[in-house]
Amino acid sequence: MTGRIDARLSELAIVLPKAAAPMANYVPWVITGNLVFISGQGPVGPNGVEYAGKLGRDHDVEAGRKAARLTALNVIAQLREAVGGNLDRVKRCVKLVGFVNSTPEFNQQPAVINGASDLMVEIFGDAGRHARSAVSTPSLPVDISVEVEAIFEIE
Repeated sequence: MTGRIDARLSELAIVLPKAAAPMANYVPWVITGNLVFISGQGPVGPNGVEYAGKLGRDHDVEAGRKAARLTALNVIAQLREAVGGNLDRVKRCVKLVGFVNSTPEFNQQPAVINGASDLMVEIFGDAGRHARSAVSTPSLPVDISVEVEAIFEIE
């Protein structure tokens, strides 16, 4: 039997990717109490990194939104692992922190990270509404354009 969130993913025609292994000496998620902390994820698709490069030089805002959405799918894939496959355990997306690899002149980081925020609301409804930061950075690991970390409350 599928759960409510699995049904919602199906309705949206969203297939979550396989949760990626960490790139260094850290774990992809940690549960403490009723909170799940998801380590920073990037825009990795079936063929590897997508949207490599900087916003404002290599990509426009719309491409950045798509990168953030793909990144959020990877966040949810890690979350699914953390909750043993049962996304119905998620009570709320508490916070997203989005990092945007961008030129000094680029100032649309919030619009880019909306790609991740919008996906959380699409999937989790009101429980997907969250506190958030959207921060510019001069570079990110392996030249990814966007990185998102997250905190979720679970049952």
